[in-house]
Amino acid sequence: MTTDASDAVEIRNALLRMRRGTGLPIAFGGLMEAGQQMRISELSGTATHALRSLVVTSGTGLGGKTVALSRPCVVTDYSASRQISHEYDAPVAAEGLRSVLAVPVVVRHRVRGVLYGALRTALPLGGRMLDVAVEAARDVERALVVRDEARTLAVGAGAGAGQGWEQVREAHAALRALAPRIADPELRAELLGACALLTAGSAGSPRVRLAPREVDVLACVAAGATNAVTAERLGVTPETVKGYLRSAMRKLRARTRGEAVVAARRAGWLP
Repeated sequence: MTTDASDAVEIRNALLRMRRGTGLPIAFGGLMEAGQQMRISELSGTATHALRSLVVTSGTGLGGKTVALSRPCVVTDYSASRQISHEYDAPVAAEGLRSVLAVPVVVRHRVRGVLYGALRTALPLGGRMLDVAVEAARDVERALVVRDEARTLAVGAGAGAGQGWEQVREAHAALRALAPRIADPELRAELLGACALLTAGSAGSPRVRLAPREVDVLACVAAGATNAVTAERLGVTPETVKGYLRSAMRKLRARTRGEAVVAARRAGWLP
């Protein structure tokens, strides 16, 4: 997937959270570029610019090992470690780093970036520190998934009808189901805004008032999901899904699920 400045912001924010949560004085990281290379673009707590824009190739150094293995890696004394190769010893030494941990950001089984935390003394890093770093990486992963889906929606919106449009509708349903689980209100609003891009121009302002969960259920139904699958996606019971569906059908004056979907599209609630 394409990356942009907003993706780098997620890395930057995660580094700040990681420093607060671990007490590590230094954190840095970046996103994967073309091929198997990662560029360190975000620095937090560093004393020099030695690491800025450093390109790390998969399999080399600590970060490259993390990319290749797709799992966290730790060294207690970077320059003396026999567990890694030493292509980047010069910039690491210039910054005075000794103990370093690296955690991958993995989206859909592909490494998209790496978060590092470090000390200037040779002390073991692990336990709670590693747990906090991993959770920071998970936060980035969740944000990147949302942004990827938003980009898919934006591309699909211009694709017109046919198979591409059906894929957009499926993505729309998946995003609606994901939104309530996003804790960050700004990111959740951004996600719902991306969903709204697909419906805003179809019928003007919606003429029928539907509750957010009614729209979520209709979006899943429109994508072909059964009540059971819809319930699983939304984290509710099948009976709750039936209740929302009945309510939406009543408001839309629809007799069947199919009629409800068509009416919701005409009313501007669905793509």
